[in-house]
Amino acid sequence: MANMAVSRIKREFKEVLKSEEITQCSIKLEMVNDNFTELRGEIAGPPDTPYEGGKFVLEIKPRNVKFVTKIWHPNISSVTGAICLDILKDNWAAAMTLRTVLLSLQALLAAAEPDDPQDAVVATQYKDNHEMFILTAKHWTNVYAGGPFANADFDQKVQRLRDMGIPAYDARAALSRHNWHLERASEQLFS
Repeated sequence: MANMAVSRIKREFKEVLKSEEITQCSIKLEMVNDNFTELRGEIAGPPDTPYEGGKFVLEIKPRNVKFVTKIWHPNISSVTGAICLDILKDNWAAAMTLRTVLLSLQALLAAAEPDDPQDAVVATQYKDNHEMFILTAKHWTNVYAGGPFANADFDQKVQRLRDMGIPAYDARAALSRHNWHLERASEQLFS
């Protein structure tokens, strides 16, 4: 049985390597430690989204995919990288391939589902303050995925908290949760 699974993964791995998306640099796939049961994927942030220009790394194990790159998205945990996408859970089908999973995750970045969130705080911001969500997602894409949209004001606020001894990720996460209000983020971090 395990041999069949490895054979399928090898076949799907080759399919991804030959795909049109590989030549366009929108998805990548590689083995970790020369092992077909542990793969590393990469998807490009889709155009016209806050993720545009970013490269997002994924950890892919049998029936388990998560983001390694930190991301601000309602359907992806900003802490663990866990993904809320039906095809990765209840609607997993034998017809799903590594290529379709990578492309589905790329599509999720372009079309969030805030009513079925993995990260409730991000989903609330997405629905209640969409402009702030866009700015925050662009900032996280810049910092963690190499995206092009820097935000000097956000960087300055993160640095102020870092100067108080707060690690960069904790500062960024608290500020993001509190719509970049330095005082509210500070209260949360120091209470």
